[in-house]
Amino acid sequence: MSNYQQILACFREIYESELSEAYVHRLNKILNGFKPLQNDLPSLELTERDSILITYGDAIQSIKSTPLKTLGEFLRNEVGDAISTVHLLPFFPYSSDDGFSVIDFYQVDPEIGSWEDVIDLGETYDLMFDAVINHISVRSEWFERFLRDEQSYQDFFITVDEGVDLSKVFRPRALPLLTEFQTADGSKKVWTTFSIDQVDLNYHHPEVLLEITRILLMFVERGARFIRLDAIAYIWKELGTNCLHHQKVHRIVQFFRLIFEELAPYVQVITETNVPHEENISYFGDGTNEAQLVYNFSLPPLVLHAFHQQNALILSQWAKTLVLPSKQTSFFNFLASHDGIGVTPAKGLIPEEEIEQLCERVKRLGGFVSYKGNPDGTRSPYELNINYLDALGDPAKEDEPIPLVSDRFLASQSIMLALKGVPGIYYHSLLGSRSWNEGVRQTGRKRTINREKLDIDSLLEALHEKGSLRQLVFNGLMSMLRSRAFNAEGAFSPYGEQSILDVNDKLMAILRSAPNQTSRVLYLCNVSAENIELIPQDQPLGDLNWQNQKVIYARNASLLSGRAQEKVLIGPYGILWILFRRGN
Repeated sequence: MSNYQQILACFREIYESELSEAYVHRLNKILNGFKPLQNDLPSLELTERDSILITYGDAIQSIKSTPLKTLGEFLRNEVGDAISTVHLLPFFPYSSDDGFSVIDFYQVDPEIGSWEDVIDLGETYDLMFDAVINHISVRSEWFERFLRDEQSYQDFFITVDEGVDLSKVFRPRALPLLTEFQTADGSKKVWTTFSIDQVDLNYHHPEVLLEITRILLMFVERGARFIRLDAIAYIWKELGTNCLHHQKVHRIVQFFRLIFEELAPYVQVITETNVPHEENISYFGDGTNEAQLVYNFSLPPLVLHAFHQQNALILSQWAKTLVLPSKQTSFFNFLASHDGIGVTPAKGLIPEEEIEQLCERVKRLGGFVSYKGNPDGTRSPYELNINYLDALGDPAKEDEPIPLVSDRFLASQSIMLALKGVPGIYYHSLLGSRSWNEGVRQTGRKRTINREKLDIDSLLEALHEKGSLRQLVFNGLMSMLRSRAFNAEGAFSPYGEQSILDVNDKLMAILRSAPNQTSRVLYLCNVSAENIELIPQDQPLGDLNWQNQKVIYARNASLLSGRAQEKVLIGPYGILWILFRRGN
């Protein structure tokens, strides 16, 4: 069966007997109308040179040009080839949630720039676009036509009658599930998973899936090589269930994957599902039919826990369990993002009392804790709202020295870069930002703490100021990114092998191997403020040929070679990468 036939078969399976041939005809028309910018792009195979910068289109601003142009100029001038891809968070007209309440997917927010600016950025970097397809703004044309009771849009949204039992529905927020709206046909209660301004789309109606398909293909036409499926786990609602991870959700992800394989094989699907690890990785499917990349949501809280506890044992034990279903898949490793640090993915991995300690420590560091509602009416921590650099701090120590703050933060980021997968760096992490508490006071929203927009002139001044936190963090991350991409000889390929080594509970120790086994990199990171000394021959590192090695990155760490044996010295929050070539 060809991909095209599989697409139609998948479409029919999603809707079963409800699907008329008119919808099949509409799908054919959409697929046949696809016109990419380039027709000759090869399939996108990820390598150790792939790293993704997560940023808003208006993250860096100047009075001289549009934010998108300013962002492009900054990246070309200051970052260059240290990253390969830019993940543009929603850049469409919106009504709330810093872009995630989209009014119109077909337009670029004129306050940010234009499609020409987006396409121009794509000339230098691969692009990831956000597909915020679980919901849409109440100010969107679709919902306004629903409110006017236009027949074509009555089934675009989910209305629920009074008295329907919704107690089993999983709640990611401690907010009402339904919002009442006045329509031309009277008052109606509409499904709003995330906020009263974000109305959920009704995928039981085939027309919705067709419109979303048209939008995703338009994204590809405008240069997207990665499509991020935001909050995808929620899109199919079935009363009487928890309305999370429904089998139809997986079929829809498979539907998108089949379409891209047929029309644009260079496009990769990445799923965003902030849920426990086993549920999260279910979006790999069988390794060939769903997402090529899955957000590694357990990583941020586990790394934070390791530094708080000054112990990497739980992090290391979890990392040993990371298994990919095929060579077509990889983890998207990240620590910080536009959202908070998810707590739910740490459930069952970190003891409950230590999760509570994480929450309390973040509060003492000036951050916040967001909660979700439970079916029994209680609430549980959902995410920690704080800048990741500040989350690593010690609330018992005020005004920590900038070099210490920088070393500790860079050590945390190095774990993300060393683990098997593709690293995703949030722009505030790259730029050494702190929590923006003033923003929270301005908006009343906890997530604003990590969403500050930056003036280009002030930013450049700080980045070039010797000894500033921004300079130390930026230069440190740039050095690691380039060493990973250009000096490790393929050992950090997403498709290479990985071993987690038991060396010392205060060390994260990883051995990475290139897919062709021509090179290996030993990565060591001290998650504590203590000095650590190792004799490699006394550790589970004896099979490495220590007479033929090269240190490719060191920060507060060193390898001392002698006639008898080598000695590794790793200071507080030290990092050491050692390259071993074939035969070692």
